[in-house]
Amino acid sequence: MFSANTYQKRRKDLCKVIKKGMVLLPGNMPVPMNYPSNHLRFRQDSSFLYYCGLDYPNLNLVIDADSGESTLFGDDLTVSDIVWEGERTSIQELAKMAGIDHFLQNKELPNSVQSKKESIHYLPQYRADQKSFINRFFNGNGRGSSKKLIQAVIRQRSIKSEEEIIEIEEGLVITAEMHKLAMMLTRPGTKEQTVVGQIEGFALSYGRRMAYPVIFSVRGEILHNNDYFNTMKTGQLVLNDSGAESPLHYASDITRTFPVDGQFNNRQKAIYNIVHEMQSEAFKYCEPGKSYKDAHLKAASIAVEGLKARGLMKGNVKDAVDAGAHALFFPHGLGHMLGLDVHDMEGLGEDLVGYDDKKDRSDQFGLAYLRLAKKLEPGFVLTVEPGIYFIPHLIDQWKADKKHINFINYDALEDYRNFGGIRIEDNIVITKDGYRILGPPIPKTIEEIETLMQENNG
Repeated sequence: MFSANTYQKRRKDLCKVIKKGMVLLPGNMPVPMNYPSNHLRFRQDSSFLYYCGLDYPNLNLVIDADSGESTLFGDDLTVSDIVWEGERTSIQELAKMAGIDHFLQNKELPNSVQSKKESIHYLPQYRADQKSFINRFFNGNGRGSSKKLIQAVIRQRSIKSEEEIIEIEEGLVITAEMHKLAMMLTRPGTKEQTVVGQIEGFALSYGRRMAYPVIFSVRGEILHNNDYFNTMKTGQLVLNDSGAESPLHYASDITRTFPVDGQFNNRQKAIYNIVHEMQSEAFKYCEPGKSYKDAHLKAASIAVEGLKARGLMKGNVKDAVDAGAHALFFPHGLGHMLGLDVHDMEGLGEDLVGYDDKKDRSDQFGLAYLRLAKKLEPGFVLTVEPGIYFIPHLIDQWKADKKHINFINYDALEDYRNFGGIRIEDNIVITKDGYRILGPPIPKTIEEIETLMQENNG
């Protein structure tokens, strides 16, 4: 946990915005894996963590915006519980650790706020058990989540403090070693699952968990591919998108793409260098006041220029980007916010996190998946992750529909059907005058990757 003062200040700042009423923040409950007493590993709700830091199940927090005082609701373990689970810190001590004014048993929650139920603010719930809890709490008459609270929480959590950035970099220390280990273990004849098991085990050996399910595959054109059944072969590329959490559950999110046999061929080098340039140019837009949408569109322009040089696209670059023709190869957004959630706060509403009132979300394929488009501010932590992919099903569909035939050379694409995909991703913080890449260096250039892999693969 951070200090009690950190959580007290966060709650105090929240009350200044909410002003009246009560804020209800339910903590997460244990989730059965296959029968009631066999639970999935517990993960606390991120907003609950943000305002009190208590990483225990069956807790609820109420913040009185009028008085500024907070109450923690929970239950101490019975002797029977202790037999199975061991001792746990008392609710009184947990409240003290988080600087919370009062503590009560969970059964007292409904009565303690009965008179103010009409003025209770709560956030959108993303789990069925929490939705059920809210429904029961309001006897099925809840007014819905509070947009005022949502906007206040997003505003607070968007600006990362120095201690939060330190936590993210703690996660990146482990993540960097995971990625280097993956490169060293990858070779022809090795199963994807073997490498995934090793990098997940590495994180677990340091008491860390994954911030999200590992994406590790020679089928890198499948954007969120969580299958690991392939045996890797010479001439293939493998995409590794993985990141560990910090001790306080702050996420990291890194992608590297590298050759299975440790040596890029000329075609792979050419596409890889396009993606590397896409990221380098996007970084130039990463400073306060710049629009992240503009960074995305610049990366798209670099993709078109590079693919034109390879004979895969044609026509005017700006016209191709305006039409969305690049999205055949770059169908996702440039990046997203990062924090206690790997897609930070998106459970509160992706548009509310990544867009402001002046920027309506596009419905154009590709651009519609841009999760962050608003102007950047100091303290924002985000991913920068351009990519180029050759997706056979999408190519076939667009070709059959004769989509963007003025910009795409479909015949030339036949030789790339089995290419896969390349993505390069780093995590940055926006500073007062620019940006800083977070965490230790991870091999990224062709030379760095080949050197590490060849040194360890003989």
